[in-house]
Amino acid sequence: MKTLIPSLSSPPHALLPSSPPPSPLPPIISRRLAITLSLSLSSLPFPFPSLSAILPSPCPSSAAVTSKAFLDISIAGKPAGRIIIGLFGAASPAAATRFASLASGSAGVSFRRKEFIKIAPTFVQHAGVRSYGIGADLARRGSGVDLAADELISEWAAEADRCAGLRSTAGTVGIVVRNPARSTPATRIVARNGRIEVEEEGEVGPNGTEFVIATRDSPEMDEAAVAVGRVVDGMDVVEKIAGVSAVRYNTGSPYFRVAKLIGDKRAVVAERGFNRPYVKVVVTDSGLLMD
Repeated sequence: MKTLIPSLSSPPHALLPSSPPPSPLPPIISRRLAITLSLSLSSLPFPFPSLSAILPSPCPSSAAVTSKAFLDISIAGKPAGRIIIGLFGAASPAAATRFASLASGSAGVSFRRKEFIKIAPTFVQHAGVRSYGIGADLARRGSGVDLAADELISEWAAEADRCAGLRSTAGTVGIVVRNPARSTPATRIVARNGRIEVEEEGEVGPNGTEFVIATRDSPEMDEAAVAVGRVVDGMDVVEKIAGVSAVRYNTGSPYFRVAKLIGDKRAVVAERGFNRPYVKVVVTDSGLLMD
């Protein structure tokens, strides 16, 4: 017997539902719509922020130099040479602006005729400008500059948060925002109204104009100063300053420790004299360099 196979009148795929026809091409944008889109785009906030405004500020080891300042130095009344400092205007804007204004004198006062007051094992320190008396009055009247260090302290704290490890390598320049010799308030024993009391020793903090230059890797500077730039020329002059004889640091003496413990003012005065150079090291001139 033959098996009858029914014939199909059309191919099998014809039994499947047919696909919808392709949609027509989108219409060409009208001239009016193109003008509207153009006006809308023109209202966007161009130009877009630069990468430097979005990315975190670099650490001192990789910060770019945006401007340069110079310091002419004399030691014991004799010219010793010029130090040229590259300032980190993008990485430390507040500190760089402060340093530039004091180097140029645009703050109403300047580093000129001011002395280096400390020669420590890892850095040398300049006295800056007094925050009281005629210097502060000139700054306020001449340019309205406040010599407070609050903004610089915030910049120093941000730098410490984002930069791990040692920041103040040899040649780094920083503005002092904390006392490098005292990380926490010291205590002393005093006699008051017949009673022995322990109190924190009061001290006037840095005013945001003293600066330090590292002569070698200096964790002490990391604890005390916000990096403002680096020496780009004249490191030999910095070494001359570091080689000046200074008062020996003698806090290890048992007599000094006892005097400091009982609040003897002679100990406080002596401590202020530690590391002070025996001869005058002076900034005879300072200013900004034009490229």
